[in-house]
Amino acid sequence: MVKRLLALMVLGGLATAGTMLAQVKVAIIDLQKAVLNTAEIKKAQADLETKFRPRQQAMAKLEQDLQQIQNQLQTGAAKMTQQQAEDLQATGTRKQRELQRMGEDLQADVDRERNEILQRSGQRMTDVVKKLAEEKGLDVVIEASNAIFFKPTFDLTGDATVAYDKTYPAAK
Repeated sequence: MVKRLLALMVLGGLATAGTMLAQVKVAIIDLQKAVLNTAEIKKAQADLETKFRPRQQAMAKLEQDLQQIQNQLQTGAAKMTQQQAEDLQATGTRKQRELQRMGEDLQADVDRERNEILQRSGQRMTDVVKKLAEEKGLDVVIEASNAIFFKPTFDLTGDATVAYDKTYPAAK
């Protein structure tokens, strides 16, 4: 009798818990996709490309110079004096170090700026998603990468991108 009563209480508790869970409103978001699809990020990417293009062109010029030096050393070594060959080799070594340093500096600058932009945009997107969740009466918003399965109707990604663009329009 006691066991039966306990079983009924447990089943009653589960039924109540099931009812409570059915009332929870959930949405899924691919936060990275939502951020990367914003107009602000697209503009920032174009701005970064424009900003760093002169340095990329300078690196391309150095690569051409190195290729010419390599060709001169391979094809004209027999016509050069020992000193000319050594000077050309030293010039190539210097340009190779300069190219490597320029590449490392460029990569560090691009990474730093990109990370600053993504960090700021990520925080803004989090704020936008919180506001959007409140407006839609959602109880939980889950990152898509943590969800094993979800129906597309739960996806908030597109709405979040649109809301972000309205809240933070890209500067012209």
